Amino acid sequence: MLAGVAFSFGLVRAVATEIPKLDPARQRTADDVDSVIYASNGRSVLAVLRGAESRVIVDSIDDISPLMRQAIVAVEDKRFYEHDGVDLRGIARALWEDVRSGEVVEGGSTITQQFVKNAYIRNEQSIGRKVREAALAWQLEQRWSKNRILTAYLNTIYFGNGAYGIQQAAKTYFRKGASKLRLHEAALLAGIPANPARYDPIVHPRAARARRHFVLTRMLEQGKLVRADVRRADAKPLPQPDAVRLPGTQGPAPYFTNFVVDQLVDRYGAGRVFGGGLHVTTTIDLKLQELARAAIEKVLPSPDGPAAALVAIDPRNGAVRAMFGGASFRRSQFNLATQAERQPGSSFKPIVLATALRAGISPSTMFDSRPVQIDAGDRIWSVKNYESAYLGRVDLARAMVSSDNSVYAQLTQVVTPKKIVQTAEALGIKSPLDPYFSIGLGAVAVNPLDMTRAYATVANDGVRIDGALFGDQARVVDQVEWVKNGRVRENSPVGHAALTEGEARTLTSILEDVVQRGTGVRASLPGRAVAGKTGTTDAYGDAWFVGYTPQLVVAVWVGYPNELRPMLTEYDGDPVAGGTLPAEIWKEFTGRALDKLGEEPESFAGAPYLPAYDQRVVWRGGGYKLDNGICPGTRVFSYFAGRAPMKAADCKPNEVSVPRVVGQNVDAARASLAATPLDVSLVFKPAAPSSRPGLVVAQQPRAGGFLSAYDTVRLTVTKARYGLVPNLVGSRVDDARDQLRSRKLRAKITYGAGPPGTVVSQTPQAGVAADPALAISLVVAPSSATASVTAAGG
Repeated sequence: MLAGVAFSFGLVRAVATEIPKLDPARQRTADDVDSVIYASNGRSVLAVLRGAESRVIVDSIDDISPLMRQAIVAVEDKRFYEHDGVDLRGIARALWEDVRSGEVVEGGSTITQQFVKNAYIRNEQSIGRKVREAALAWQLEQRWSKNRILTAYLNTIYFGNGAYGIQQAAKTYFRKGASKLRLHEAALLAGIPANPARYDPIVHPRAARARRHFVLTRMLEQGKLVRADVRRADAKPLPQPDAVRLPGTQGPAPYFTNFVVDQLVDRYGAGRVFGGGLHVTTTIDLKLQELARAAIEKVLPSPDGPAAALVAIDPRNGAVRAMFGGASFRRSQFNLATQAERQPGSSFKPIVLATALRAGISPSTMFDSRPVQIDAGDRIWSVKNYESAYLGRVDLARAMVSSDNSVYAQLTQVVTPKKIVQTAEALGIKSPLDPYFSIGLGAVAVNPLDMTRAYATVANDGVRIDGALFGDQARVVDQVEWVKNGRVRENSPVGHAALTEGEARTLTSILEDVVQRGTGVRASLPGRAVAGKTGTTDAYGDAWFVGYTPQLVVAVWVGYPNELRPMLTEYDGDPVAGGTLPAEIWKEFTGRALDKLGEEPESFAGAPYLPAYDQRVVWRGGGYKLDNGICPGTRVFSYFAGRAPMKAADCKPNEVSVPRVVGQNVDAARASLAATPLDVSLVFKPAAPSSRPGLVVAQQPRAGGFLSAYDTVRLTVTKARYGLVPNLVGSRVDDARDQLRSRKLRAKITYGAGPPGTVVSQTPQAGVAADPALAISLVVAPSSATASVTAAGG
């Protein structure tokens, strides 16, 4: 015990000597070691990240809006002004919430502990560090005032988009100082530090708005606001993307650099990234970056016309080589390459075909190119081809070359939207996708980086490349070195198979045809093998070309950044489609980039011969099964050898689909089944008291099953075990009592206006199932004798 006390006393005293180092004003000169971000050559500096330059220190709590202070305390540590640095009650509450939910949903750290963690930089993750942090937090509370701790905390937390500290955040998001923040602004900023990437109002506005509402609700619960304040703040718009920008100058490739910084902060924390002494070598090639700018400016010379975004990836190692996110970072820090989520149109169709290939469906499968109507569950989806041009009977490969909407809408129904989402995620798309039927025609929100990664996976024989350090994120970092201890971590390529080699090469061969003789001919490079796909959305609001050679994958988007404006005349008086301006930018950039890299022309690896055989199948039980010879509504698909369904469907002679009759009364159910035609057998179960008997509560087979015509459907129907509640309205009260007594029911009488001694109303109503325990409430008009007793107080 004495040893334990002595150790604890010594630890607390030793830790206390480190308190002066926590002062943000001292940190910027005493402990900072510049973090430097380099281009791929390891020499060209993209950015120097210093705590002093990225963070503008406020010296007093008075320089921070009271609303900001209340918001951050409400959401991060509501007992901040009550505890002594370590909140045991908060830890217990957080532990209970985590146990209840089965995952870590709430932390127990106080603001003081979080400040210590941000400022007390250590690379190790250990219990010892946690003990030191807790001891230091307690010591800090003995020496600093609460206002000083809160000011220091707000000076050292990261708010996303390069803004480190509350003053820089206020200027970056709202162009004002921290003392001027209004309620909706303070609530937005207070919600960001918990996860700057997830709650970024530019990239994820819906999540940011929900997080802002959460902060406002916490303030309301803690008595800081009234409901009217919350409503007014909720109604305020988020900052516009082009208005969010970090003050100060930026180096080359600023959009790319910001993207790298976000990855680093998410992985290591703001304290280690800004002034923490990291040397980060990235994947960007500044020569290619300049070529991207030059190509876009050559094809789109007018600043008043549409803008463009471009991303280039080496498919062999997943390295992002160029990222053009906008013409002026100083004017707008909104990265069109990673933050602009727009519809990709037909450039998404290769992902639909990839889903079919994963299901074993050969591209030689035939469909009818014609106007179609698809039952999407909640609505009927009508699909037509551009200018009503239809190809008749056509295979999937030819339909891709011609970008046939009708065929790929039908294929979406075959492979299902859910499977398409799974394929897109496996290929590398990070944007959230909804499994709607329109996904097959590219009616989803993605960004150019998403599309480049997906095509790069196809180009790399179906293997998606991530980095070893950053999980499934785009590989923009080659290595990270800690200057303080010389430790180096390689972000080496890590492969994940999304398609088989044969599937990927088959898809590439089809996309080669798109460039050679389809909608992408303007992107062809003489002497080089090129595969790709165009994309154009309704009313020409977005235009894409995503293409690749064996050495480089490039996605180009063209459109208006701040609005979905139709581009009807911007291509020499004609509409802008994917095969026009985007294809021309792609060709201008990619050709010069490959020459600059010294890449010799290469052919794609040939698609293997994958024998395929026609099989007649039918949809049954959530998937396709072989026709057993009598199935109605069959289709013929061409399956790769060994990939066809193994089981035959259990189709019946003269098959009919069983309708849903649960919830109907028995007579209506009989009529519905007779019209199908099917026979009926009944089983009964007691009706619940006060419910209507004679209702169908279960059926066998269930709705959607199949039977032969005139087979029997068994219905479970409710039946009143103790008879029905009689109709007593209009009866004399004594007669009503007698009827209820004979049925072993109890009467509960209240009085109301009406003919004297008569039942005026009853609850429950007549005709529902009775039960001995059921009390029938009767409203009775009092007789003259009853009225006189009531008036006398009887």
